[in-house]
Amino acid sequence: MYQPSTVIITIFAFFLTMVMIFIRPKNMNEAIPATIGAVIVMLSGSVSLADLMDISSKVTGAAITIIATIVMAIVLESFGFFRWTAALMLKVSKGSGIRLFWYTLLLCFLMTMFFNNDGSILITTPILILIFKNIGLKNRQKIPYLLSGALIATASSAPIGVSNIVNLIALKIIGMDLYLQTAMMFVPSTIGLLFLAYLLLLVFKKDIPKEIRLHSYTLPLLNNNRFHPLQRKNEDMFEKQKKLMIQMLIFVFIVRISLFVASFLNISVSLVAVLGSIILLIWRWIHLKKNPKDVLFKIPWHILIFAFCMYVIIYGLHNIGLTALLVEQLSSIVNGSLLHASVTMGIITAFLSNLFNNHPALMVSTMALTEMGLEPLLTQTVYLANIIGSDIGSLILPIGTLATLIWMDILKKNNIKITWLEYIKVTIIVIPPTLVFTLIGLYLWLLLVFV
Repeated sequence: MYQPSTVIITIFAFFLTMVMIFIRPKNMNEAIPATIGAVIVMLSGSVSLADLMDISSKVTGAAITIIATIVMAIVLESFGFFRWTAALMLKVSKGSGIRLFWYTLLLCFLMTMFFNNDGSILITTPILILIFKNIGLKNRQKIPYLLSGALIATASSAPIGVSNIVNLIALKIIGMDLYLQTAMMFVPSTIGLLFLAYLLLLVFKKDIPKEIRLHSYTLPLLNNNRFHPLQRKNEDMFEKQKKLMIQMLIFVFIVRISLFVASFLNISVSLVAVLGSIILLIWRWIHLKKNPKDVLFKIPWHILIFAFCMYVIIYGLHNIGLTALLVEQLSSIVNGSLLHASVTMGIITAFLSNLFNNHPALMVSTMALTEMGLEPLLTQTVYLANIIGSDIGSLILPIGTLATLIWMDILKKNNIKITWLEYIKVTIIVIPPTLVFTLIGLYLWLLLVFV
């Protein structure tokens, strides 16, 4: 048992961290309040040195995998891949606002699949802002693309564990391999994303322009050239880059597939990810003559610091009895049917995520789950439901995910105004039904294939 002062200080550190993350005074990086909170927790005595070693063992693999993924994104950016992709989107949209809407959602989905949800927001949002500035859309017309893209980019971390660092950490806690998690989760969560995309189209259809004016569009492609995707004199430049971009995309796809193969064969997933990023760095060095050292300064290390420190804080709450309390309260709920356990726990995790952010919510619910003594299939079902609640259900409020906070900060810096009220007016319509639809889909998929 811990002293009352230790319990009070640990709880205080958690709420202090959450408040500072939500209000972000002077645009403070989210890693700073998380670090302050973690230090307070350690000083309180609720987290020991042995606990830190245990935390490191669970976070290190996930951190290395995410770093390697971000390195690959940085390399592709060096080649102009994302600017080229933006030009391609406009080229294939053929002047249709609806087509551009669907390609925007596809881009955001693929960037999360190939990289991660935070990286997807950092990559796609500036691309979309650049596109919309150059095709003359009004602020009201930008919102359907930007908000829908952000929701899809963040929710797309549900199908595969490697698209979200907190999902990877939770996988380690639960003792589930990446291959099995994807086999059980990919189909129902992807169908859920399609359902979400359809709902977003219904909500925004009146605001999406039927036609977009491509004649006024100019976009830097490579080496500061000006590029118009419909001008014939630039068509050769576009096609010349096409071969290289496709080659790089295929390589990244092979690396992503290799992660699942490695998980299935009990090979280190992080090792495979690092090898893939090293090969891409060498490719860039040879092709662009760029020394890999610059990558070290472009990696958003703060995301990893944030994840580690949040885990320290949650571990402190775990040690003072929070997870024991949750186990006591939730055991009767999850010991029911698979359907009841899936829907109920997914909704509870979604509620906690919107209240406290999905990082601590998923960690707390996963740690509690490991102490409930459930049979393997029920444990896996509840864990996957927690992922859906954390990655999709958390999107009702902007504070629900780190990716959404990053997205709103990017919009603010670019003088694009989307208020909390405008955000919630959309998410309160599309997220709850998507959450329930996906949770029921998870149950039906597991019943069909795994029971």
